[in-house]
Amino acid sequence: MAKTLKDLNASEILALAIQSEEEDGRIYADLAERIGKEYPETAKSLIAMRDEENGHRHRLIEMYRKQFGEHIPLIRRQDVKGFITRKPLWITANLTIAMIRNEIEVMENEARNFYAAAIAQTSDASVRQLLGDLEAEESKHYELAEEMDEQAKTSGARETEDKTERKRFVLQIVQPGLAGLMDGSVSTLAPVFAAAFATHASRDAFLVGMAASVGAGISMGFAEAMSDDGVLSGRGRPLARGIVCGLMTTAGGIGHTLPFLINDFYFAMYVAVAIVAVELGVIAWIRHRYMDTPLLSAAFQVVVGGVLVFIVGILIGSA
Repeated sequence: MAKTLKDLNASEILALAIQSEEEDGRIYADLAERIGKEYPETAKSLIAMRDEENGHRHRLIEMYRKQFGEHIPLIRRQDVKGFITRKPLWITANLTIAMIRNEIEVMENEARNFYAAAIAQTSDASVRQLLGDLEAEESKHYELAEEMDEQAKTSGARETEDKTERKRFVLQIVQPGLAGLMDGSVSTLAPVFAAAFATHASRDAFLVGMAASVGAGISMGFAEAMSDDGVLSGRGRPLARGIVCGLMTTAGGIGHTLPFLINDFYFAMYVAVAIVAVELGVIAWIRHRYMDTPLLSAAFQVVVGGVLVFIVGILIGSA
């Protein structure tokens, strides 16, 4: 059964602190290794933080050896109720550079709070002094993280890293997502409205739209995932791109399909047309925002394509 922090004695608190400092140091090292090529300045900061955590660990071990001997029991974060936790590696692997910087500050703040609470758990003067010193140093680390961020801004390194992060975001998320949204919104217009005008039945249009949306999502997802392994292009992991593209394709088609759940066919048609206009506007804005396409040009291209497909669907359905 897990204990609370108040249930731990001095030796257990030191053992827990040693384990925590070691884990934090490894997290900083892992993050630095992952982002070192694209974000060298932030990686340097992470390495400096890792070295600081290793120094804390050595001091804690020396204190433990002096007070309690050579054997250090294994007490992990998850063994203590309410203790600070860290994100699993498969989650931190997906953090953006801004999220990583924020995570550093959160980690240091949590460590500081732990030492502040741990001081009250022991009456040994030397242990209390060490824990107090580490609490003060963790406070300095929190300030250091902010100072490093300010230095990066002043030197221009932060701006360079932010540009790199935006480029990565566009390549790995925006581009596959936009491709899927465009395909889902535009390519499903013809079958949905053809079925609607052919049958004048909302249910039939809804079923055709769902089939077209889900089918297109699966097809686009696989196509995107298999098109590029991302190693040379920098477009990221194929699976992630495929999921983004597939989901956005499905969402683009379902948007103007859902109105046909309304039994009144003509009212459902008006709602669906309004949603199509919103979808095309969103696509144009994304192209303008992330692809540096002039807004009027983006709107013209998207609207013309969408209107043509819409007309084709109506003509075929009315034939």
